[in-house]
Amino acid sequence: MSPLTELPNIGPELARLLEQADIHDPETLRELGTEAAFLRLKARAPAACFHKLTALEGAVRGVCKTQLPPERKAELRRFFDGCSGKK
Repeated sequence: MSPLTELPNIGPELARLLEQADIHDPETLRELGTEAAFLRLKARAPAACFHKLTALEGAVRGVCKTQLPPERKAELRRFFDGCSGKK
């Protein structure tokens, strides 16, 4: 089992995608930060969704993604829409 799965929100599938994006451990994920990690993940899995982005943010913070502050979710939504070509 990947050490990434010890983080909140990171199951085996998301851990596998992160490892394919050269993110193999929690320290690397935290150092990169949510947005940079998501861009790496999206380069390998173009269909990566907003839920994966919020899962990463929760993992970085060490909380369930449902506990993210509304302001941060709004920032992440703008980021996601921007990198997905939505307006």
